[in-house]
Amino acid sequence: MAPYVSTNHVETDGHWSIAQEIQNEFICENHEPLQYLVKINHRKQGCDMKRLHIFLLCATVSLCKTQEVCGGECGAETLSEHDAGFCHGGLEVIYPELKISICSIVPRGQSLRDKISREWGPPRVRLTRIEKGKRYVLMMVDPDAPSRCSPTRAHWRHWLVADIAGSDLKKGDFKGSVLSEYRRPTPPRNSGLHRYQFMLFEQPADETLHLSQEESSSLGNWDPQAFIQRFGLGSPLAAVQFLTQNPKD
Repeated sequence: MAPYVSTNHVETDGHWSIAQEIQNEFICENHEPLQYLVKINHRKQGCDMKRLHIFLLCATVSLCKTQEVCGGECGAETLSEHDAGFCHGGLEVIYPELKISICSIVPRGQSLRDKISREWGPPRVRLTRIEKGKRYVLMMVDPDAPSRCSPTRAHWRHWLVADIAGSDLKKGDFKGSVLSEYRRPTPPRNSGLHRYQFMLFEQPADETLHLSQEESSSLGNWDPQAFIQRFGLGSPLAAVQFLTQNPKD
């Protein structure tokens, strides 16, 4: 059996009560810097749509219009400060030989990139600091479809599960209502690193979630913000992402 690889190699602050401030800078069409100061309170359940909108902007490079800005991140094999700042809340994604609990790049060795794209099915997803009696929603997207420099098909929906029991989420073994089946990360050849982002939301008690007919007809060009707003999901309680690229590159 291949050795187990864990990306949890640095200490992180797991206290949900701490509000993190993440400052991200983007270069837009007018080539002028635009700064967003994002405050994410991990305990806050209210839905502040302005803060949610900014959070999603920080999770994608859809504002980035120039090859010069994207070029460095497209080919880089090091995790940028921007990408590292996406993760919070202690969410764990667990594949058979790979555990992801912080923002990280899937290592090239041990055929891990090939296995995650061709062999492994849905990972276990676990969050230990959770309320057992509540329900949750898990979302997995690729904001870099078909590439980070030209995300014309973003967001690509890879997995969407509602009605997840908190007690099951604590164990990392849940079923829930699958609104969109799990799709393995399969970045195209020569498209650079792609971000695969997992976000966990608390599901309102009186909401039954579903995809519209238009949303169900395609995985690409999905608008997660519209879905979040439609059902009042608020800001993510926890989020984690890994980066990988086509194993033949």
